[in-house]
Amino acid sequence: MSVPHGSLQGNAADPQVNSLVVRGRLYELPSDISILDVPEADVLAHGTADPLADVATQARLAAEFAARAAHPELGENDVPGGRWGPVYGELLTFDDPETRLPAIDHLEGFLPGGPSLYRRVLIPVKLDKAALPAWLYAGDDLAMRKFAPLGVSRWSW
Repeated sequence: MSVPHGSLQGNAADPQVNSLVVRGRLYELPSDISILDVPEADVLAHGTADPLADVATQARLAAEFAARAAHPELGENDVPGGRWGPVYGELLTFDDPETRLPAIDHLEGFLPGGPSLYRRVLIPVKLDKAALPAWLYAGDDLAMRKFAPLGVSRWSW
């Protein structure tokens, strides 16, 4: 499963970190923190309070992606200044989503079913020219209206 630009799938005790590309747009909070906005059409699922069900959803969709060799397309708005474009970030892979996902939800301030600045969404990402569904934290639609686009596409901490 993905976390702030990551995935909780895999078998490593320590997180593995890989570069990824996702379709979206970055905004900047007044505190100089970047927040990601993604097209609603790309959202495959929304995060819940049940991490094991979320892992199962991700695994099912990953199998479907592999079966049809799917990959995310940038679409018509991938030009500079367009609404959506490539955003570069990191994919973190963990082996214990039942423990880590609630902890990361808490860290990100995500409350499944409750008011949050972020929402955890499952979307297609590109990783080493392959596509897979990954969980990430994107800005809540209502909150995004308050912020200005960042103008860059590289995610930074």
